[in-house]
Amino acid sequence: MSEENKLGMKIKQIRENHEMSVEELAAQTHCSSEVIGDIESGKLIPSLTPLIKIARALGVRLGTFLDDAPQTGPVMVKSGKSEQVIHFSGKDDHPDVSFLDFYPLASGKADRHMEPFIIDVHPHETVEYKLSSHEGEEFIYVMDGEIEILYGQDSYVVSTGDSIYYDSIVPHDLHAYGGDAKILAVVYTPF
Repeated sequence: MSEENKLGMKIKQIRENHEMSVEELAAQTHCSSEVIGDIESGKLIPSLTPLIKIARALGVRLGTFLDDAPQTGPVMVKSGKSEQVIHFSGKDDHPDVSFLDFYPLASGKADRHMEPFIIDVHPHETVEYKLSSHEGEEFIYVMDGEIEILYGQDSYVVSTGDSIYYDSIVPHDLHAYGGDAKILAVVYTPF
């Protein structure tokens, strides 16, 4: 498996450690067995929502998929340049292109409750956005460019220097508004 598929390998390893089949994980997450298999093999670039569902079904924090060697002390990332990147598709049915490049800022921090990321948000030609929801909260600060957040029935354009904080149980979608954007995102999902 490629270096870019550390996420899929980690999910598979945890699933197998729990002696859970792909079918059992699929049933608990309401994803198809094919989607779970494609995520584990690296054929499918998942969005954040299925990963949160997978983490809950496996009884781990979302950050567990991103961690290598847990640390008990502080974790520092210099100049926002995380050495790893996680590619997410958004919410297309069978995505194979990354529209969100996540740079984790707390990988390895043991027992954390927040997941901070720098995210490069790339535009795509989707005409109809699929809203999704998960337990928790999200804080977004736009560092460069503009994003649009669809939140329930509302729409918010968030520009450079603006921030938004919302409950992620409300169906939502985050995407580029115009060109590329860069954001700081802090995601909290209760464990």
